[in-house]
Amino acid sequence: MNRYLFACFVLLFMICCSRRDDESNPPEPGVSWTLAQERAGRISKLVYDISFDIPAEVEKPVTGEETISFTLADADTALVLDFQQPRENVTQLQANGQPSKWRHYTDHIQIPRQALLQGSNDIKIRFTAGNSPLNRHPDYLYSLFVPNRASAAFPCFDQPDLKARYRLRLDLPAGWTAVANGPVVSDEERGNRRWLSFSDTKPLSTYLFSFAAGRFRVEESEWKGRTIRLFHRETDRDRAAQNVPAIFELHRKALDWLEAYTGIPYPFDKFDFVAVPAFQFSGMEHPGAILYRDSSLFLDESPTQAEILQRASLIAHETSHMWFGDLVTMRWFNDVWTKEVFANFIAAKIVNPSFPEIDHQLRFFLAHYPGAYEVDRTRGTHPIRQQLENMKEAGSLYGAIIYQKAPIMMRQLEMLIGEESMRAGLQEYLKRFAFSNAVWPELVDILDKRTDSDLRAWSHDWVEQPGRPWISAHIELEGSRVRSLELHQEDPLGRGVIWPQKITPLISSKGKPTALEVTLSGKSEPVKRGEGLNAPDFVLPDGRGVGYGMFELDEASRRFLLDNFPSLPEAVSRAAAWTALYDAMLEGQVRPRFLVQSGLRALKSEQQELNVSFFVNSLAPIYWGFLSDTDRRSVAPQLEKQLWDLLLSARSSSLKSAALKGLMRIALTEQGIRRLRDVWEQRVKVEGLRLSEQDYMRLAWELAVREIDDAQDVLTRQSRRIKNPDRSREFAFVVQAFSPDTDKFFESLRDKENRKSEPWVLQALSFLHHPLRAGKSVKYIRPSLDMLEEIQATGDIFFAKGWLDATLSGHSSPEAAAVVREFLESHPSYPPRLKAKVLQSSDLLFRKARVEY
Repeated sequence: MNRYLFACFVLLFMICCSRRDDESNPPEPGVSWTLAQERAGRISKLVYDISFDIPAEVEKPVTGEETISFTLADADTALVLDFQQPRENVTQLQANGQPSKWRHYTDHIQIPRQALLQGSNDIKIRFTAGNSPLNRHPDYLYSLFVPNRASAAFPCFDQPDLKARYRLRLDLPAGWTAVANGPVVSDEERGNRRWLSFSDTKPLSTYLFSFAAGRFRVEESEWKGRTIRLFHRETDRDRAAQNVPAIFELHRKALDWLEAYTGIPYPFDKFDFVAVPAFQFSGMEHPGAILYRDSSLFLDESPTQAEILQRASLIAHETSHMWFGDLVTMRWFNDVWTKEVFANFIAAKIVNPSFPEIDHQLRFFLAHYPGAYEVDRTRGTHPIRQQLENMKEAGSLYGAIIYQKAPIMMRQLEMLIGEESMRAGLQEYLKRFAFSNAVWPELVDILDKRTDSDLRAWSHDWVEQPGRPWISAHIELEGSRVRSLELHQEDPLGRGVIWPQKITPLISSKGKPTALEVTLSGKSEPVKRGEGLNAPDFVLPDGRGVGYGMFELDEASRRFLLDNFPSLPEAVSRAAAWTALYDAMLEGQVRPRFLVQSGLRALKSEQQELNVSFFVNSLAPIYWGFLSDTDRRSVAPQLEKQLWDLLLSARSSSLKSAALKGLMRIALTEQGIRRLRDVWEQRVKVEGLRLSEQDYMRLAWELAVREIDDAQDVLTRQSRRIKNPDRSREFAFVVQAFSPDTDKFFESLRDKENRKSEPWVLQALSFLHHPLRAGKSVKYIRPSLDMLEEIQATGDIFFAKGWLDATLSGHSSPEAAAVVREFLESHPSYPPRLKAKVLQSSDLLFRKARVEY
């Protein structure tokens, strides 16, 4: 009996200790996978009843009050809330109607188990909100909580699988308006204040909760009997009149298409969107309150065809998220790519019918392949689906592999199982997980039932493995005929990974190309239809922009395509051939000056506007970074003349705009710079081309970076021309990069408050590190790298990569490459994902620095 009592005492002591340890053992910073799992298993029926008091003075803090209601499966242990603010920012906390003790840890509030109940609970908190995720400006603000920044604004459970309903109230300065996820249910004026209350939302993840408030203009339109609204700050009435009808029409078409494709009516209570100056992203899919960068919606008077298509694709992308990402959300941010791949993949389908004159096969290729290759060819590449241990690292998952490579994978998957099977599978997925969460393997299981292929194995190679295959064509001749033609793929990382895919080799004899469709399912695949063809001029392993990889050209094919690719009959084949030649240049198989000459020939004959923009944009980094100064100055007059002639002779305003933007990128000679000056001074007016305030701002910057004699006068005069106050602030910020004291400007960026308008920062940095100033700005590379961890921690999801690109892309010297290499060598334990971004952004720099002219 004594032994039994002693054992019971020991057990009771251990339980008590474990409970005390639970409440004294601090949770790690961020939201760990372990914490997220534990909370997801305990918490349900979550509601946030939350209000924010927003002062007119941006210097004063935003305060808030919330009641968090939820059902708790057990009250055996303490409960951890997330709040990335100091302890003093919590001014009151009550649990279930009683003042409660609580503990503060980095990023967390811990409520003791004694204050909790099994079943229904209410936690009431008064707090001072964090400023950073509220993006405050003198006369407007907007919340941006993706991926884990809701808890930097208010206490919450900041993980995607704890969806909640939100009941929001805003106390605003008089004269302000606001938009949020739900409709307005009450609107009261009280002296110099305005109180707005919004209805309960449908279940949302914390990163999708949003509101914007300030002095906005509001446009309205109709869709299926409901009012949809655009909030914006554009002051140019002509610019607004030019863009607003198209903006609404593109949204209506996207909504109609998605309802038809998914079989599910629009799943949320309202549909509004906001055009935000200097918004950090192109767009963000908050249901009922989509945020866009204003310049992505309000195009200039003469936009390029690429810009028109980019706007349509962006609107389709964000609207697709209402179903793919908002209605069904990833369970953990390691699957954030799933919402992005669907949005991009579906967006391409939505946009196509609205632009019947566009070559959409070419458009898909240009929108995805070059961007994906920019990362996948580097030592910093990663799988589509990545591991994530803590939500504080979630922002580092974003990039071209998610946005560009994943849709290529999805198109290959659709070709494998068929369009109707894909659509039926996605409909089942959306209905099964509506207003809930899912993981990629659950979708794979749904689709796997609709095909004889082993989708789990297929997904393992495409989704779980980094890199791209090297694909080459091997040909044997018998006299003047092809005896055999095989495609071979190789894993450049030596793991033996196979990327099963549809591929379309292009074989040409006597100037007549033949496309051959092949399924490359192993390391090699015979191309039976190629047997018996005439001996080829060239073989392009994929000539239709379908397959994915580094397409290695044999020497004869390289020589032939350098001279003749502009004469290929299909636009997508010309783009694919140029991409293969560009890859060959990067691998040292083609001299840069030969590729530039080939590009000049292509520009002279190219009729497809998307290709013109593509060739100009890809020529620019070769021109500035891979040519010797002698070769660059030799080719500059010809390149400038071709773009100027195109500017004057093009029939469409969009092609004229593409030519002018290209000339701004590459102008080097006195004549080229003088022509830019003539356009800026309006001494030369190009018939059929109307320039916007933004165009003239860009012209002034481009003239200043070329250090014309009166550069400061040009900048001063341009600043006086600008009428829109937001663009005026943008211009004033970027102009700092042209100050005689660039050290002062760079040092100012150490203060995160001076980095708030991230697009402006990146624009200024790109001019600070322009190739014409690279010799003077190389000194800023190391301090920029030293700041990178803070940039990642304090900036939004794309800022760290943008910071690196803006810092490094203008450099090509061995000295600059040595700075990056020394940084990496001196930080052997650098955060892996951040190191990968450094390797991605420095890849071209390392290649430029070792070019032998």
